[in-house]
Amino acid sequence: NFERPAFQRMLADAENGVINCIIVKDLSRFGRNAIDTGYYIEKYLPSLKVRFISVNDGFDTDSVNPGDGIMLPLKNMINEAYSLDIGRKIKAQQRQSMKAGEFVGARPPFGYLKSPDNCHKLIIDEETAPVVRQIFQWAYERVGLNDIVRRLNEAGIPTPSHIKKATGLISHENLIGKNAWQTRTVSRILSCETYTGDLVQGKTKTVCHQQTYADESNWIKVENTHEAIISREMFDAVQAFRRQVAEEAIRTPKSPYTPNLFKGKIYCGHCGGSLHRQRCERKRGPDVYLFHCLSNSRIARGSCFPYTLPEEELLSSLLTIIQKHADAVIGKAIRLQKNKPALEATRAAIKSRLAALRQELDRDRRLTKSLYESLVTGIITGDEYRQMRADYEERISNKINLAQELERRQKELEAQVTEYIALSDLIGSVKGKENITAVLIDRLIGKIKVFSDRRIEVT
Repeated sequence: NFERPAFQRMLADAENGVINCIIVKDLSRFGRNAIDTGYYIEKYLPSLKVRFISVNDGFDTDSVNPGDGIMLPLKNMINEAYSLDIGRKIKAQQRQSMKAGEFVGARPPFGYLKSPDNCHKLIIDEETAPVVRQIFQWAYERVGLNDIVRRLNEAGIPTPSHIKKATGLISHENLIGKNAWQTRTVSRILSCETYTGDLVQGKTKTVCHQQTYADESNWIKVENTHEAIISREMFDAVQAFRRQVAEEAIRTPKSPYTPNLFKGKIYCGHCGGSLHRQRCERKRGPDVYLFHCLSNSRIARGSCFPYTLPEEELLSSLLTIIQKHADAVIGKAIRLQKNKPALEATRAAIKSRLAALRQELDRDRRLTKSLYESLVTGIITGDEYRQMRADYEERISNKINLAQELERRQKELEAQVTEYIALSDLIGSVKGKENITAVLIDRLIGKIKVFSDRRIEVT
């Protein structure tokens, strides 16, 4: 696809005049979407005066042959069809392997390893399989997810992602996470039928380069493909209990929560974890909401300070902080508005300088091209050509950098004025706690830290 980071950097370089020619081995290396590839080669790059060469196809936008108008889109369509055909064949082969009882995943489930003799067969990992057995045993004894997670963390058992990192199965930091068990990790293990010795694959599919869950009719199940870690009876009993808990939760009448204005913004000042918003229902009067740290109940007892902070108290503190900073923000917005003529003059000066720079760049580029003609006709020597070309290229590079800096300054100036005026209007509307909205918090607040003595730090 054309969202590849390096491809986008190349286009940015073309737009900024850093490069003026793109060379590929063949058209399929540039892209395999016929419509987009044609647009870039026939419309976009020529508008930037960027030359495009495909070596194996003998295609060059500076010397287009009469037949290229027909052959170029035809080749692009063939490349797209070839790519789609390869994808279909790979998917068909994978599903055939799944039906044959072969494991086709990149990484084995926690508790298993890939056999050194056959990467499509799972064997028990003697180091991690006991952890899986213990998790199922606790669930079989009707221990709740939160308690299972806390017991695992208190025992100091490494998480699946950290074990896979240590064995080299994963390396990207986005896949590793914190070294603390989470309820979703345990829930995923408890719902994995692979631990009974059966392979269930095809639960996900790729649609428009995004992985989504597939319908159950798309799943492929093959029994007795590898050694089981837990019995089928224990697995079924655990699933029955989990369904019972879920159905009871659905049947329990619930009143809706009010929106959490501080979602993704409020953290524990001691352990750094997100604070949980809990509702305390009252028979008389509205419900009360409290924020507290989950570390003691999820990570381990004594891992953090026990405390709660009422949401009303947090709103009052935040209102005081906002009002304290309001004068400074509103004052700056007023000053910016008063200085509007000066700001307009600055914008005009930057715009004029940019126009002059672009003209100078065009002139320098034309002069650079004419140097070669002077060399061929003998007007200048080879040494003079090299020296003059280096000088012109340095001047062009410096002017490009200056133009980019001026454009950045112009954008920053406009953004600053717009932001301060918008913020001053937003802050000026805050008269009481009822005026603090999710939009206001999202615009003003980066992070809120809460401490056990109810001290609050706001970024």
